[in-house]
Amino acid sequence: MSAAATALPMPSTRPVLRERGQREVFCGLTSIVWLHRKLQDAFFLVVGSRTCAHLVQSAAGVMIFAEPRFGTAILTDRDLAGIADANAELDRVCRDLLARRPDIKALFLVGSCPSEVIKLDLANAAERLNREFYPEVRVLSYSGSGIETTFTQGEDNALRTLVPLLPVDDAPQLLVVGCLADVVEDQFRRLFEALGIPSVHFLPARRARELPPVGKGTRVLAAQPFVGETARALIARGATLLEAPYPLGVEGTKAWFSAAARAFEVSDAHLSACIEPGVTRARRSLERYHPLLAGKRLFFMPDSQLEIPLARFLGEELGMETVEVGTPYLDQQMMACELARLPEAIRISEGQDVEAQLDRVRESAPDIVVCGLGLANPLEAEGITTKWSIELVFSPIQGFEQAADLAELFARPLVRRARLML
Repeated sequence: MSAAATALPMPSTRPVLRERGQREVFCGLTSIVWLHRKLQDAFFLVVGSRTCAHLVQSAAGVMIFAEPRFGTAILTDRDLAGIADANAELDRVCRDLLARRPDIKALFLVGSCPSEVIKLDLANAAERLNREFYPEVRVLSYSGSGIETTFTQGEDNALRTLVPLLPVDDAPQLLVVGCLADVVEDQFRRLFEALGIPSVHFLPARRARELPPVGKGTRVLAAQPFVGETARALIARGATLLEAPYPLGVEGTKAWFSAAARAFEVSDAHLSACIEPGVTRARRSLERYHPLLAGKRLFFMPDSQLEIPLARFLGEELGMETVEVGTPYLDQQMMACELARLPEAIRISEGQDVEAQLDRVRESAPDIVVCGLGLANPLEAEGITTKWSIELVFSPIQGFEQAADLAELFARPLVRRARLML
């Protein structure tokens, strides 16, 4: 195996507009919507308010009688006032839950703004419950609070809690980090097998009890841009992070697989033979969207941390022009390869000051604004076409086979607006 750097790539030096004001983003609890679908033997118990319960329930769109793998232990006024013993109540709720749901093999206690405000120590609660239920059930905890984070960082927090539990194995292996739809994971696994990479694992796996190994021979390939803390925790365990853009669009996916191939000394000829059919299909599928999107001007409001890779894809492969790409948090080390591929003319902003950013939207008059649900309807009322950014997180958009689906998500609102104008 070729030698690889043991540190993350150097951060970019390009200018960034940093804003600190009113924000419009979901909290980390929202990540439960895709985490509970991915981890099929896990349950996510939010320790929070009725507002937390309504948020997750409405975002997931799952009826309560469907027995979803998430729920809320609601903090009442007695808990918040310190009249009731919140720890005793939490233990009772967890015992009742695990007695009723023997299929649960991993229980995540998810902190919220209310639980953090009253200093409810969920890490100690997890240790206490593990003494009672482990090894039948492993209890973990992480913060999904929206006080300081955006919603995709909830996934990063959840995955980071798994890293200390990963078994040690220094053998050469590839670890793909970040939630992927099962269909995308299957596609990627087949391509890695065709490349001849000896051992490939995914974090998270489809079952929380199936923990991939990590060690000095582990090469980490990030599938999502918002898993920086998990990546750094894996590096601390001896792994090496591969430098690559994210697998969005043809060129991003091609470069992503190329990074893995170089790390495992796969020849360029074999790499090309394995991925060229997918490249050809994807390029052909994108042709129909180029006339719809080429020359259209984009403005990304900060929401998911997917904004920079999306701007790269839409500019490189579909000829769209990004006026500004905003991101709630810019992890320059995780974004180094993506930033290097963005045109210098694109303004990059980190954080948010909603009113100031809306002024820039109106001034630049873009063809489409990518933003959260809270801003989409007001902008549509002003005659500005919008794209819901959260749909880009919930949809399978990675890989060659999904490149056209990703383009379709941006073409659809423009086509709808054109029809309404007739």
